[in-house]
Amino acid sequence: MKRVELKELTEKKAEYLNKEVTVCGWVRTSRDSKNVAFAELNDGSAMRHTQIVFDKSKFAPDILGNCLNLGSALKITGKLVEGMKAEAVEIVAEKVELLGECDLSYPLQKKRHTMEYLRTIPHLRVRTNTFNAMFRIRSELSYALHEFFHKNGFYYVHTPIITGSDCEGAGEIFKVTTVGYAPNVKSEEDYYKNDFFGCAAGLTVSGQLEGEVMATAMGKIYTFGPTFRAENSNTPRHAAEFWQIEPEVAFAELDDIIEIATDMIKYIVRHLLTRCADELKFFDERFEKGLIAKLENVANSEFARVDYTDAIEILKKSGKQFVYPVEWGCDLQTEHERYLTDEVYNKPVFVVNYPKDIKSFYMKLNPDGKTVAATDLLVPGVGEIIGCSERENDYGKLLKAIEVRNMKMSDYEQYLDLRKFGSVPHSGFGLGLERMLMYVTGIGNIRDTQIFARTKSNLS
Repeated sequence: MKRVELKELTEKKAEYLNKEVTVCGWVRTSRDSKNVAFAELNDGSAMRHTQIVFDKSKFAPDILGNCLNLGSALKITGKLVEGMKAEAVEIVAEKVELLGECDLSYPLQKKRHTMEYLRTIPHLRVRTNTFNAMFRIRSELSYALHEFFHKNGFYYVHTPIITGSDCEGAGEIFKVTTVGYAPNVKSEEDYYKNDFFGCAAGLTVSGQLEGEVMATAMGKIYTFGPTFRAENSNTPRHAAEFWQIEPEVAFAELDDIIEIATDMIKYIVRHLLTRCADELKFFDERFEKGLIAKLENVANSEFARVDYTDAIEILKKSGKQFVYPVEWGCDLQTEHERYLTDEVYNKPVFVVNYPKDIKSFYMKLNPDGKTVAATDLLVPGVGEIIGCSERENDYGKLLKAIEVRNMKMSDYEQYLDLRKFGSVPHSGFGLGLERMLMYVTGIGNIRDTQIFARTKSNLS
């Protein structure tokens, strides 16, 4: 149907002011009085609602009745006029059509609901201001990521979602099968013999392995898509299905990829500050006071950098009583990460050169033989959002790492081939989209960055 988006009415105010316009949208709030009624309309194109003014003398009661119900979908034709608030506009309705009646049992009647309650109605919660703003930012953030890599000469590649390898080697992989329950099968080999692929298959935990293949031919690539981890973790930071962006760069050592990661973070933050001002203001006021100032600081300041060994010493000398003990060789927990970012540096910090035993097999061994050229980017309020490393490009060292971890050699034949045929130093990282969204909005739970969150024991 022919209509003008509500966002356009404010962006091109001079063009439409005092003219007849036709708009559509859903009623977000309404109020009624003896001679006039008001409805706040939103069509999803902007954060702000547009007020519709109804002169009740122009409308029969039965026509206007259900049009004021919260959630009703309307088509309005009327004159665009100046609003009472600065820069605001409103429409004096001449015609109204009820496109979709909203039942009075509509669960979003109150102005404020808890996040816990809204998670019980994921199919409706996007209609609230919070989730409308969240998914608008998610869209812009995704666009900014693509734009950054495109402008910097990266090629966008699509890696498989169904895979035969566990990239991280942690066994946290969802199995893909057509066989189903088979109690009479005597062995795993017999089970998979009758399966679709004739072997074990699962949902990808990362596009890195295929990304390295592409980088050895095209130089600079990135993947951006869904990844899956069957991690038995029920925390505010973990989801079983999440989106990840993974660049892979040939002829790049650890310092090179850290520079790319820093530039990328700054680019997308600046993009959001420009394109999502209303949404960020909303989250600043309701979820994290000082959010905008924090993001402006990120965009305009240098990121900190600390060696893992030094970070351990900082934590041990902090005087804090951590739930998880701190010793060299331990994996940093959220409480450790938050102390470093929130209390020591108060800005994003790269922790570099982790012990080899707590990192993945493919990371490049440092000359000390104990650590690898790996880094995590930690940010205040969230913890880790980027995992990054230089890849081991020495065939012998990679082969030994696979053997030491008792990994199935046949699963990594192609990966090893990349080290036999023209191997070069190369590096890459993974950025979890949802964790980045938590950071730029102040939302405290990853479940509130996704339309339908997939978490432990939850497939609603």
